Order: sequence, then C-alpha cells, then structure tokens
Amino acid sequence: MSDRLHTLSGYFHEYQKSVAQPEEFWARIADSFHWKKRWSKVLQWNFEEPDVRWFVDGKLNITENIFEKNLYTLGDRPAIIWEPNEPQEQGRTLTYRELFVEVCRFANALLAKGIGKGDRVIIYMPMVPEAAIAMLACARIGAIHSVVFAGFSSSSLADRIQDCQAKAILTSDGNYRGNKKISIKEIVDEALAKVAVETVIVYRRTGQETAMQAGRDYWWNEVLEGQSDLHKAAEMDSEDMLFILYTSGSTGKPKGVVHTVGGYMVYTTYSFVNVFQYQEGDVHFCTADIGWITGHSYIVYGPLCAGATTLLFEGIPTYPDAGRFWDIVDKHQVAILYTAPTAIRSLMGFGLAPLEGKSLSSLKVLGSVGEPINEEAWHWYHEHIGKGRCPIVDTWWQTETGGILISNMAGITPAKPAYATLPLPGVQPILVDEKGTVLEGNDISGNLCMRFPWPGMLRTTYGDHERCRTNYFATYPNLYFTGDGCYRDAQGNYRITGRVDDVLNVSGHRIGTAEVENAINSHTGVVESAVVGYPHDIKGQGIYAFVIIESVHGDAALSKLDIAQTVTRLIGAIAKPDKIQFVQGLPKTRSGKIMRRILRKIAEGAVDALGDTSTLLDPSIVEQIVKGAEL
Repeated sequence: MSDRLHTLSGYFHEYQKSVAQPEEFWARIADSFHWKKRWSKVLQWNFEEPDVRWFVDGKLNITENIFEKNLYTLGDRPAIIWEPNEPQEQGRTLTYRELFVEVCRFANALLAKGIGKGDRVIIYMPMVPEAAIAMLACARIGAIHSVVFAGFSSSSLADRIQDCQAKAILTSDGNYRGNKKISIKEIVDEALAKVAVETVIVYRRTGQETAMQAGRDYWWNEVLEGQSDLHKAAEMDSEDMLFILYTSGSTGKPKGVVHTVGGYMVYTTYSFVNVFQYQEGDVHFCTADIGWITGHSYIVYGPLCAGATTLLFEGIPTYPDAGRFWDIVDKHQVAILYTAPTAIRSLMGFGLAPLEGKSLSSLKVLGSVGEPINEEAWHWYHEHIGKGRCPIVDTWWQTETGGILISNMAGITPAKPAYATLPLPGVQPILVDEKGTVLEGNDISGNLCMRFPWPGMLRTTYGDHERCRTNYFATYPNLYFTGDGCYRDAQGNYRITGRVDDVLNVSGHRIGTAEVENAINSHTGVVESAVVGYPHDIKGQGIYAFVIIESVHGDAALSKLDIAQTVTRLIGAIAKPDKIQFVQGLPKTRSGKIMRRILRKIAEGAVDALGDTSTLLDPSIVEQIVKGAEL
C-alpha cells in the first residue's frame, strides 16, 4: 500500500485534504485495492436514520485483497506466526500461499455443509490459526462471521446465537489458558441446549474426550477431507455485511455491531499502515484475542490486507512467567508490539527481573489500546520495553468505529503521555457540551463526537436498527456520539477522560475517573486502581477507589491517607477519594478490560445486582471485594 505518510507536514497536508474533499480522499485510498467492479458513488449518508454507505455499488471480496492481489509477490512471506500457550510446544508459521490453501479448503468445507452467502456463523475458538482461517473462509464465501470470545459463558454464547440466528458454530474440543485446560465444546453444548444450530465443526486442540452429536457435530479434519484447495471468491457488494461483533451492554441483551466489507477493508488497512508505520518485513504482534475488535482489525484484516506478518499468541502474559511477552518478542524478532495498559500495569507489578537477559532490540513501535494509558505506565513502557527509542502510539477507537480514529502515528506525529493526540486523516472529531453546542478552540473539555462518517464505522446493530440510532446518533442531532468525555489541550491534542458515564459530578464539578486513576497510580507502591462514583448525601456523587497495592507498610489507614493526599496534590481536593479500598485484584474480562459496572454496583451497595460474573478472568475476585467493601 503506497498511502503511508512519511512526515509531519505530509500528515497535515493529507488531513486538510481529507476534511476539505473527503470523497476524493477516500476514493484515492480505495483505488489501491482490488475491486471486481468500481463504485458508482463514493459516499451516501445521513446521521438521522442513520444511513451510511461507502463505495456504493462497488463489488469485491476482501480475501482477494489478501491473497490473489498479493500471491505473486508475497506468496512465500509468513502471513501468520502462531505462538502456542506452552513455550515448549512447537509453533506454526503459515505463508500467504499456505494460508490461502487452508482458507480455500475450509471455504469449500463450509459450502459442502450448506453454509453460504448471508448465513451467520459463530466462531468460538481458542487463539489458533484455524480461528483466523475460519474468519477468512466465511468472508470468502460471503457468510457473516460473529466471533465470540472463548471465555464467555454458555448463556452469553446462547444469547449471541439466538440474536443473529446462527446456522453453524465453529469451535474446538478445548483450549489452554496458562496452566488451565478449558472444555470449550462442553460450553457450546450447554448453549445448544437452549438454542439450536444446524452444524457444529470442532477443531481438535487439547485431545480431551468430547461428546459429539451425530448429524450435527463434525470434526474439523474430517470436513476438510477431499476438499479442493481451489475456490473462487464470492462477489460481495461493498455494503454487504462482513461480520457482527457483540459488545455487552451493562444491561439488556448484547449489541451486535455490524461492519461491512468495503469500507472496513479500506479503513483498517489504511489505519494499520499509518498508525504503526508498517514497513515490509515487520512482524506485528497484537496481544488481543480475535474475539474482540482489536483482534479483528489489527491481528487479522488490517495486517493481512497490508501484506504484513501477524503474530497470534494463544497464551497469557504471565505464563509460565512474567517474561513471556519479552521472550516472544526476541524469539520472533517482533517489530511492532500492540497491547493494553492493563497488561502493561500488570507486568510492571513484577518489577524488572522478568526483563533480565531480554534484548528487545527488534522493537520499533509500541502501541497501547483499550483504555487511556496512565503516565506512569506510559513511561515504564517507553523506558523499559522501548529502551527510550520506540515511539508509543496511544490509540483511541471502539468496536463501533472499526479502526483507530485518534492516535499519534509512530515517529511522524508527536506523542504526548496519556494523550491519544491527533485524529487520523478522514476523521473529524468535535467536542460538544451537554446541550450539543460545539465547543470551539483549545484547552477545553466536552463530549467527543464525530461530525462526518469514515469508511470503517458501524452501519447498524444487527436486527435492531433503532438501537443503533438511539445509542449513537440520537443524543446529539447529526453527530455520532462516542460516549466518551474528552479534553483538547492548548496544542489541539485529544485526551480521552473516560466514558461519560464514568465522569463523576462531585459538588457540581465534572471529574473524569481516568484522571483520578492516573493520580492514584502515580503513588509509589500502587499497581493499579479503578475509580467509580457512588451516591453521596452532600456532594451528590462521592469517589470510591479500588486500589491494588504492592504491600501495605505499617498502618493501612496511613497508606490510604497518603494516596488521598497524592490525588489532592495532583488534581485538587475536589478529586480526593472519599473511600479507598485495598483489593487483591480487579474484576476483569479475559481481554483485560476492567468491569467498572460491577465496581459501581459494589460501591452503591447493590451487591445483589452484580449481573453475570462468569465471563470474568477470575470471578472469585468479586467475592473478595464485596467482603472488604466500605458500605
């Protein structure tokens, strides 16, 4: 792809063009891809319904832009490097040509089972190459994949099967996660006791005993027998659905965010190449699970459309020890490392011993994703992992945006700790107040919205377009509302201050929880914190801080006082936590996201309304927090 920016002045030039003539800008970018039929109109849109269409009437298949377009030049280049959970187990590397064969064979296997264009297919699998093969095979035949993170409970899985009316599930006998072996197929069977699908295809990963239902369940290797390694890709419309990805709401059923083929392909590839400044031969290691949007966009589609080598890791950062990430970086000569602040803070907690003997000299770019990164973690990451020479891209985006919207570009646009900094070309952010009035100028805080569409944005929520409208487009007329609060500094850099529902109103003052957490985390000995609001008789909202601390030296009350004084010092007395609870851990999903909804309920004393905790990495943490809560 030739659209990589090389200089700061180049960025400003492209950005101006993208705002002044967005259709011409995106048409130029899209022209670097292979289309079976070019579009008749670049963009048709309104935000009232909403109705957004990119590259209208264009025909393509995203997998042809990974394979056929590149095989002559990239056929022997590694496409996927797979690193298993156990360091001793033999990994796998698939070249683009080998991956193409596997995708064609599995596409033919799906067709043989009666799965075709428009059918919904649930993928509930461990982090193995077959998960990516499954996604690409669905895309090749025009089936709509919906990857469900393989840590979700059977009821969560059943909800998603039901919502999208899935025809098939692709799964495995089990998976490995650290020192645990989890029976995945059992969870699928539990879900299928509530809802039905026609076909289940099971990949053999752990070799454990597995119940198979005749006429419904088939082994992966068996459905591949005799399948041709040739397959002609289905012709797709630019606005045909590529995938549905569910985001769990705090209440009610999960939202099925819909992304379509053409716009998503163009945007994820463009953002991947530019944000990470990908160069030919770079090994890209995104540590997310493919069950999340980060895995879709920056493990599978973005890197592969760009002809990159993407690394797929089955395990967790702390198994068999806290040096695992760094071992992988050295072993595979990783150039780009993209991970979450939660993982960074967790690894900080182990000190520098796990870094001894690790070179990390292959690293060129570090990335952060999932939540705002606090300054302490940013500096640790920069100094100890990047050795002070690797730019950190602090990326802000959402499941709904499809790709990165605001971020510095590695070595091109300036970085600023804890700031996402500047929007990518084609992205038009604005800040508004509660009433929707646009806030002009700099050094201001407001609610972050987008005033113009970008190709990678969601098109609808599956089966419920009204929900899409009310969630994202109804709050402020003619704007996409991100749900995030944001500060724009004197230089025009953007800093995400947390979800608007994570913005506290203390005695009439708006305080972002991320800001308070950043202050707490700067205190010596604090590993991680999470801050929520709770009803306060005098202030309206009080501040409740859940804090993981290395060790309490002496009096716990003194340690809490010291932390409170640190916050007062860094932000002001108004932000001082009213309650501080020391905890062993925080309730997190397996992707590392802190479930603040659960913490809010505990802080409010509503411990009987915590909802489903089965999807958490360690559900027992919740019980421990409830026992120690200051109610």
